[in-house]
Amino acid sequence: MIATAQHLTTPLYSRAYLSDNLADLAQIYQPAINLCVVERQVDSELERSVGHLLRLANPISFVESIDFASFNFFSLLPQAGHLPGYRAFCKDVARLTALYCDLFELERVGLRLRTLDHAMCPKFHVDSVTCRLVCTYGNVGTEWLEEAYVDRSKLGRGAGGLKDERSGLIKDMDAIHAIHAMPAYAIGLLKGSCWEGNEQHGAVHRSPRLKHNSPKRLLLTLDFG
Repeated sequence: MIATAQHLTTPLYSRAYLSDNLADLAQIYQPAINLCVVERQVDSELERSVGHLLRLANPISFVESIDFASFNFFSLLPQAGHLPGYRAFCKDVARLTALYCDLFELERVGLRLRTLDHAMCPKFHVDSVTCRLVCTYGNVGTEWLEEAYVDRSKLGRGAGGLKDERSGLIKDMDAIHAIHAMPAYAIGLLKGSCWEGNEQHGAVHRSPRLKHNSPKRLLLTLDFG
């Protein structure tokens, strides 16, 4: 079941909340909501910067626990400092990190920024975290399953080594609304199994399959530090 900013029905576990209002990220605190996606429009400078970053010869890989108050976001990617729009990109990462820290009252966060040319986590799964922020800069974003179509007994070992489309995890493979993809630049909050009271209801998601005409994506994730 999907809840939107316009319509929120009787509380049930494992619903998604979709919006275009940043203030609605706070909906993740609702017991019934295990995934919140906020679409956003970005300016052309940021889009151009992301295009340059995706064309870098060497892959981007920044993985670090940072103190938000003292971290210099302009030092994120020294190898890309000369690229047009680099500062705009760093400012956007800083903005999302600030939103995340404010929402959960955090001083430290685990920040990961990577270019990916393959599906890092190709099978649907639940993260062993409290709540993860994901944002794909350019290309297709993280895929997630609507709860009505999930058989959680088929997650992990329950799949018997079979692919998602064959394991029985997806209850109705013909349902056009079963699998959703986060738009590029959207902010996604995904409750994991470490959120108190949500241990059995973590958001079910996976990495998207990349297309030949868009062979790479730039993924930002933030976790409790």
